[in-house]
Parts: sequence; C-alpha cells; structure tokens
Amino acid sequence: MPHAKSRMTRKHLIAAAVYNYSYQNYEDHLGIGNQRFERLMPESATVLAQAVQENWPRAKAAAALDTSEESAEILLGNYRRAMTIIDAENPAESFRTAIRLVVQDAVADGLSSEADIERLVIQICYRAADLAYLLKMRGESLARYSRHLRKEPDVEYYEGYFDEDHD
Repeated sequence: MPHAKSRMTRKHLIAAAVYNYSYQNYEDHLGIGNQRFERLMPESATVLAQAVQENWPRAKAAAALDTSEESAEILLGNYRRAMTIIDAENPAESFRTAIRLVVQDAVADGLSSEADIERLVIQICYRAADLAYLLKMRGESLARYSRHLRKEPDVEYYEGYFDEDHD
C-alpha cells in the first residue's frame, strides 16, 4: 500500500510531540512560511536531542534554547517523553505509550471531576488522531495493529503473534 504524501519529517514529529501539537495540526502549519513550525521548533528539537545525548547541564540547555532554566527543564522532559512515543516499535505501541502518559498526567494532576475526565478524553482523542495520522503516513490500516492494541501485560503470546496483519 502506498504511503500518503506528508510534509512531516521525523524532526517535525518530534517537535510536534515536544510542543504538544497534534501531528495534523503541526502539518497544517507547514508549507505556508510559518517559521516557528518550519524552522524554530525543529531546530529546538535538534538542540534538545544533543542536550539529552550529551547530558548537558540545565543552564547550558537553557542558553542554547534561549529560554529560562525552568523552561529548558520542561522542554527536556517533553523531549524525553516525545522520544518514547516517536521511537516506539510501531504506531500501535506509539499510541499505547502516548495514552499511558496522558493517563499518568491526569492521575498526577488529581483526576477527580467531570471536567478532569473530559480533559482526559480530549487528550485521548488527540492521541487517536495522531495514530490515524501515523497510519495514513505509512499507508496502513488500524486493523493491522489490532493485536498490538489488545496486548495485555503478563500474558504470554506465541512467537509471531504480532507479525500477522490481522486476526
């Protein structure tokens, strides 16, 4: 199946995740001369990658990013989280990781009201939209990852279980 044409590169996907944009929203800002999306955020993603890889002190990262140390710390954390999503073994695992993170955030923030639940639902829907975007980029269907999405902890699966395209 052919891949869908996309202006998004790996660096754009990382920038979208670091700065909390959905992939489609980020792509919508490309190709129209928007320097923030086309140049600045991807450049920041490159700096963040180097800072993490070389274990820079927070002050050095802040200086390179031209931001406060507190903001640099947040961006570094966002980058680390983004990489667990971007570097997942496949789109289904990327989705599972993203969902896990938003649920953990909601619980840490004190998920306790209907409004809190609605914000969580919205974040889950954004992650579903990101999954759809990744699948479209790859020219794949959701059904291909049905088994990955239903994977349960502490359940033994036979070798090759996740290699099949569908049930």
